[in-house]
Amino acid sequence: MEYNHFLITRFNLRNPKWVSDKKNTPVLTDQWHENRFKLFNDFCFESVKAQTNQNFQWLVFFDTTTPQKFRDIIDTFKSKMENFVPIYIDGMDLFLPSIKEYISNYDSEYIITSRIDNDDCISKFYINEVQKRFNRQNFMAVDFIDGYSLQIKPDVKIGKRIDQYSPFISLIEKNDSPKTVWSASHSHWKREKNVLFVRNVSVWTAVSHLENKVNGFGGYGKVNIDDYLDTFKITQNQQDYIKENITPGNVWESNNLKMRLKSLFNYHYKNLKKSIGVYKFK
Repeated sequence: MEYNHFLITRFNLRNPKWVSDKKNTPVLTDQWHENRFKLFNDFCFESVKAQTNQNFQWLVFFDTTTPQKFRDIIDTFKSKMENFVPIYIDGMDLFLPSIKEYISNYDSEYIITSRIDNDDCISKFYINEVQKRFNRQNFMAVDFIDGYSLQIKPDVKIGKRIDQYSPFISLIEKNDSPKTVWSASHSHWKREKNVLFVRNVSVWTAVSHLENKVNGFGGYGKVNIDDYLDTFKITQNQQDYIKENITPGNVWESNNLKMRLKSLFNYHYKNLKKSIGVYKFK
């Protein structure tokens, strides 16, 4: 095989810097796990399982302290998706070394690594769109700039979103001590020369909810919800909930324009800073 493709997610790894969500509610409690597994099931897992191209492995990293009742749920995911690979490790410090250790078992000429957070979702064409950009590059990040923002709590909103160096970035590289896409934070890639920017291919959705640590709703514009739900596969319960509770775009029209202008400004501003050398390449 010319390349192996790995989609990689961290789930509940212990990290001394991460003790609460944006509402200062403690994380990694039973309640946190209940809520996060529901989000994972309803959005992330369903969207990845529905990929039209199944030529990839999905490595999902769980902490060794994960209680048995949640390990049973993880086993259920494994039974539903053959290329779902749960990996248990002892805290965040072992995350990157464990990724590299797992990938070292493969001798393909190239490695592709992609990332997705456990509460977000991807288009059913995501894996295929990443692999379409493979051209035997020795080291090339692939950044799909266009996507969607979906808010499910406290009210339901959906809009288009532009996000350069987003948490859905991928890395194509020669299989020679590969760094992998998780070797740095997604914002790091603004300091990398070799980035392939892809516009007008919307393959990701950032889902905002009450427990987000950082992300909030950042959408704008009109989205045909039926077309969206045909491309982004989520559970039927969530589809029904979104359709029944979605806030019409004209209700938040003033914020709609504000977010559109902010998104476009940030996009062009980042490109300007990169072109004039503000970002120091590594």
